[in-house]
Amino acid sequence: MNKMSLVALTRELRARAAGSERKVASSTVFGGHEKTLRQTLVVVAAGGELAEHESPGEATVQVLSGRITLDTSENSWEGRTGDLLVIPPARHSVTAVEDSSFLLTVAKS
Repeated sequence: MNKMSLVALTRELRARAAGSERKVASSTVFGGHEKTLRQTLVVVAAGGELAEHESPGEATVQVLSGRITLDTSENSWEGRTGDLLVIPPARHSVTAVEDSSFLLTVAKS
């Protein structure tokens, strides 16, 4: 069994995101491209954005802290601490309304 502190990793990623032009930092915490399931901790400083990209497969975002918006060309959803957003099967972007962290879970077929 593997155990890690998402709180400690979030602190590290916040420091990285603060020094980044994109205001984003992330780390895969489970799985990877060679696995079906992948979980990635993502930190986005206020005003930072994950630019529009394709949906990676079945995916969810669990907001651990802060507030984000998930946008498609047709809809927009807001996620706050404790919310779980199901990522639609469409191109989308994520913007941090305030300093935020979330756990991205992706299952590829």
